[in-house]
Amino acid sequence: MTFFLVQLINGLKMGSIYALIAIGYSFVYGILRLINFAHGDLLMIATYSAWALMAAGVPVGLAIVIGIIITLITSLLMERFAYRPLRKANVETTLMTSLAVSVLLQNIVTLIFSPQIKAFKLPDAVTQRIQIGSVQLQVLDILIFAVTIVTLVVVSFLVKKTKLGIAMRACSDNMTAAELMGVNINHAIVFAFVLGGVLAGIAGIMYSGEYISFSPDMGFMIGVKAFVAAVIGGIGSFGGAAIGGLILGILEMFFAGYLPTEVTNYRTAFVFLVLIVVLLIKPNGILGVSTEKRS
Repeated sequence: MTFFLVQLINGLKMGSIYALIAIGYSFVYGILRLINFAHGDLLMIATYSAWALMAAGVPVGLAIVIGIIITLITSLLMERFAYRPLRKANVETTLMTSLAVSVLLQNIVTLIFSPQIKAFKLPDAVTQRIQIGSVQLQVLDILIFAVTIVTLVVVSFLVKKTKLGIAMRACSDNMTAAELMGVNINHAIVFAFVLGGVLAGIAGIMYSGEYISFSPDMGFMIGVKAFVAAVIGGIGSFGGAAIGGLILGILEMFFAGYLPTEVTNYRTAFVFLVLIVVLLIKPNGILGVSTEKRS
């Protein structure tokens, strides 16, 4: 039972990170039908920015906040200079552009900081362990759960109750109709990239704090897995992305913990196997809506 609880907690931690990234994917895809493979690299930008600031003597909390802001700005620059000029382009063009942006970001960071793996060390007060029943938790684990819950509540409020959030959801349902009703399309899209950048930045800091090390290519595979989570939950759906992230994280950790060590190295393959099974059973994902049913 103790091992089960440990794996469940690990799965919830990883799932929380997937969920935050997957929501960013869903926001952008819901409006532009753009699969932004550079989205995962925003995690890396947040981590390197915070690490560089902490190395320069900036307090940890301030360094993390500035790192997330830098990530937000990077997301906005991606939208303005890489994706906005190609809104009318076909899917293949935008897909290749997102891959090009991903490679560009990785190479820029590699040139500045080198390709070597670096350590991301948080204060001892954050990494110390506490005993809860039969399970040991780091303070960081509790912070990850708390930050994820608060972030999801805030983002849910912004999407459902604010004018920009309502405009973003209207564009996701039918961009042409929303524009005819006076919605500023550019503002809605920028808002989607702002939220996506902030969520990716938070996820990047949490992931690097949990796994201690980071590198220029850290974000690509995590981003791909988060995209899988978004598809499983129903890409374009806020709730579906969160559910898909948690499900994928829990299944991945149980796969790594309960199966023989000879096959645990294939956990990434297992992620895509889960995707195939879900799409065979429910092609639009758990909470997804088919294109034909959109307004």
